[in-house]
Order: sequence, then structure tokens, then C-alpha cells
Amino acid sequence: MNRLPDAEILLTPREVAELFGVDPKTVTRWAKAGKLTSIRTLGGHRRFRKSEVDDLRNNYFKSEDK
Repeated sequence: MNRLPDAEILLTPREVAELFGVDPKTVTRWAKAGKLTSIRTLGGHRRFRKSEVDDLRNNYFKSEDK
């Protein structure tokens, strides 16, 4: 059985979208474009690692400040 290291917190596309202030479909496009890694559930739904989302968020908002 594969387990995520240190019980990694996973977020739904809606939760990620709320953090960035975008539509959930935008988050799905980011995943398809390779900007964000997604994990697929057994039902085929996307989930995103919170640690990776936090890193992207830090870079996303830093680039907006410039």
C-alpha cells in the first residue's frame, strides 16, 4: 500500500482555487499544463499536495508584487 509521506494534506481543486482566487477549472488547466502536480483518487478526482500548493502560492503572489 502506498502512503503519502508524513500524512501529506491533500486539497481539492475547489480548495486550491479559493486560495488563488481563481475558478476550479483554472486549477485543472494548471495541472494539465504541468504547473501543479495532481494525484488521482480511485474515483478519478484530482487532489493536490498542500505543500506544493503553498510553494506555488508563495511564488505566485511574489510575482504579482513586482
